[in-house]
Amino acid sequence: MNLRDADSGRILWQSSDDLSSPDKDHEARVPKKILKCKTVSREINFSSKEQMDKFRLEQKVYFKGKILEEWYFEFGFVIPDSTNTWQSVIEAAPESQMMPANVLK
Repeated sequence: MNLRDADSGRILWQSSDDLSSPDKDHEARVPKKILKCKTVSREINFSSKEQMDKFRLEQKVYFKGKILEEWYFEFGFVIPDSTNTWQSVIEAAPESQMMPANVLK
């Protein structure tokens, strides 16, 4: 999986961790500079031996143990024995609603 500045295409964070366990929460610590992006592109590459009818991703952003944001993304049907790339674009809230990066420590 990677996160990019959608405007420049520059990779901000990347991981090749195995995210296949649906019963486990997976954690990513991303750099503060991601808060300065107007749009972020998330790309996930995955393979499936089995058909999945309603593949989805839940993303939660925590700050000091509390959920700040939650997103739910639907991929939908996944063909058995396939390798897939899933790209989503996430738009930032208006600047007046954003947390300043200097708050993070």
